[in-house]
Amino acid sequence: MNKKFNVPRGTSDILPKEVFTWEYVEKEARQLLRNYGYNEIRTPIFEKSELFVRSVGQTSDIVQKQMLNLSFQGFVEKYQFDEIGLDSGDVFKKLIENGWAEKISPTQIRLKSYLFEGKVIGEMKKVFEDDEVLDKILFPQYYTSLSLRPEGTASIVRAYIQNNFDRLERLSKFFYIGPMFRGERPQKGRLRQFHQIGAEAIGPESCSPYLDAEIIALSVAILKALGLSDFNLKLNSLGDEEDKENFSKYLKKELKPVSGNFCSNCQRRYRLNVLRVLDCNNKDCQAIVDGLDIHDAHLSDKSREYFKEVCGALDRLKVSYEIFPKLVRGLDYYTHTVFEISAPSLGSQDALGAGGRYSNLVSQLGGPDVDAVGFALGIERILLAMPKGDVEAGKLNVFIIALDEKSFLKAFALLHQLRDADVSGDMSYRISSMKSQMRLANKKGAGHVIILGEAEMQKGEVTIKNMESGDQAVESINNIKTIKNIILNQ
Repeated sequence: MNKKFNVPRGTSDILPKEVFTWEYVEKEARQLLRNYGYNEIRTPIFEKSELFVRSVGQTSDIVQKQMLNLSFQGFVEKYQFDEIGLDSGDVFKKLIENGWAEKISPTQIRLKSYLFEGKVIGEMKKVFEDDEVLDKILFPQYYTSLSLRPEGTASIVRAYIQNNFDRLERLSKFFYIGPMFRGERPQKGRLRQFHQIGAEAIGPESCSPYLDAEIIALSVAILKALGLSDFNLKLNSLGDEEDKENFSKYLKKELKPVSGNFCSNCQRRYRLNVLRVLDCNNKDCQAIVDGLDIHDAHLSDKSREYFKEVCGALDRLKVSYEIFPKLVRGLDYYTHTVFEISAPSLGSQDALGAGGRYSNLVSQLGGPDVDAVGFALGIERILLAMPKGDVEAGKLNVFIIALDEKSFLKAFALLHQLRDADVSGDMSYRISSMKSQMRLANKKGAGHVIILGEAEMQKGEVTIKNMESGDQAVESINNIKTIKNIILNQ
């Protein structure tokens, strides 16, 4: 028996009966996002790994444990050496002449598998002389590797910089809907391929507490439009970079006596980025953190005033929130406002979405010195929290029943005429009884059926039946306009 293949662990098929709900979520979100002045942007699902390392943070769980990198197949392209500052022509020539690589094409070689033997390495050092250059030749995938995107913000910022949006407009407002990828342990509400709805506002005129409030209000509005009401909005301010540094120093000092009691992850976080300790789900670590007296003392007067304006704007918009001083979010780039929306009904994986302001990320990635703010909502989590049964599956306008071979040809042509007239329709491509075809029409949810048999063919007519009321009408087979009107309006 031939081997059967299953969907990869941590992913899922979105089946036809489920797609209607997905389309509904995306349609409602798109409408609201456009109402708020955001324009859709579509970026590649993979980028250079370095982009995510520099944006999300080297010490983040995403970079440390969850990045899905595209595998290296031993092929090396000339551009890979060019991008890391090597003369690709010279490198290709030396590798091929010494038998260390074979030429695949004028722009591509395959490195030989024995290159990592000690004797060969020694010979290569004599030819290339510089150890750093040799490392880049032997491990080009490290310097030019690609990763599936674990989140959307980095790609949007990269596109903003690359396409010089700062020269085109003072404030750019983008939204995206699409898949993200993380190599984490799959569980309910946490997949390796998951989907997000996100928005980013970037530009010289993006530094406004009212824009923070707009982003937060927009994410809440999307959830409410989808029928969600039982969710909590938590809000906090990290302040600017100096405030974050002061906060880190405070945490280091307060947690030092008990740092040995942390889980292994938090002991690493304590050393590398102590703010992440506040994000830990380990109960023992949470108990330690709960004992801290965390408030806004680390914030400057300017940061405190900024956050006060954000809260005031949300109050005016009647958006309910809870200020939660321990909220830091898991990504390095956040400054000032951060927020998280959770649904208690989802259990341990209760986050529906999150976001915040990132004042320095654009410049850190080589762009202009401009601010930005954004959010992302998880579609799978939204679907788990949405009221069930509210989304009606799409239905066919008409199902055409052909009762014999001769009428089948006419029915086939009529079906395509109706489709061209923007009427959704289908038919059976096997001649069977009226009863079995009526069952199929009912299963497909057709609003009407058109019956075409020997009697109808002789008269040049069709019988149109309303599947709900049972009412029937007879019409000329050539009068497509009238047939369409009956199907769509009766």
